Amino acid sequence: MVRIVLYQPEIPQNAGNIARTAAATRSELNLIRPFGFRWGDPRLKRAGLDYWPHVNYVLHDSWAAFLEALPEGARVWAFSTRATRSLYEARFQPGDYLLFGPETRGLPPEVRARFPALRIPMPGPVRSLNLAVSVGVGVYEALRQMRFLH
Repeated sequence: MVRIVLYQPEIPQNAGNIARTAAATRSELNLIRPFGFRWGDPRLKRAGLDYWPHVNYVLHDSWAAFLEALPEGARVWAFSTRATRSLYEARFQPGDYLLFGPETRGLPPEVRARFPALRIPMPGPVRSLNLAVSVGVGVYEALRQMRFLH
């Protein structure tokens, strides 16, 4: 399917909700340290409910460790409000990595510059969507394109 990547997530409830999305879609969840919370935080566990046994997650100690673990030829899409290309212009493939930044600052410029960057169109007056909502939009659009939704 797809692989969700959270770069230095800050809010445990968002990470827990994203873990539920990963379980629901059979997507791999990659989390890159440092986090803004402890891994065993009760708010993280609560947001993930009883779905944690169904979450396929990988913890990376750093950005460098994540990059080292990427398979040769891996396709990574960086989601950012600063991107000019819409996610609806992308053509997703099975195994793609969907990379999302921390809630308060987004992906740093050097990370965005490394991969094709996508934005979620927002015609309203808001600057950004909640991280868990953004991940849901990205994952379900990728799965829709790959026709994995039944």
